[in-house]
Amino acid sequence: MTTTPTDLGVLSAQVLFALQKELFGRLAEQGHPRLRPRHGAVLAYLDPEGSRATELAAQSGQHKQVIGTLVDELEELGYVQRRPDPQDRRAKLVVPTELGLDQGRKSRAILADIEARHAADVGADAYAAFKAVLIRIAARQRVNSPPFPG
Repeated sequence: MTTTPTDLGVLSAQVLFALQKELFGRLAEQGHPRLRPRHGAVLAYLDPEGSRATELAAQSGQHKQVIGTLVDELEELGYVQRRPDPQDRRAKLVVPTELGLDQGRKSRAILADIEARHAADVGADAYAAFKAVLIRIAARQRVNSPPFPG
């Protein structure tokens, strides 16, 4: 018997995976075929002026080592580069390249299109209410989640 899941974790995962599949599929069609959903842990949080890897790890909820590996991959693919942090010469900033900035613009446009489609499907007010509640739940979950060990 197949039923529609009501578990928050399952529903969240279904939305996330479907969103990633569409986003990265459309990015591939628009000139970014080598990006993968895992790269979102860096790209989704990357400040156009640059971000420290520790900031990316904290924002994405990933281990610093995972972020380091993803930055290495993105650097090799030409999406980011490491530069000295002008605030602290010992630290490095991860800075998007022109290719990385192009990906960011296209991602924002694709995501806006996806959101507009959902709003049209369920109604603008219902979608706005859903998103407001989701923002509150996500914030509360971040506060109540213990940090990664290590």
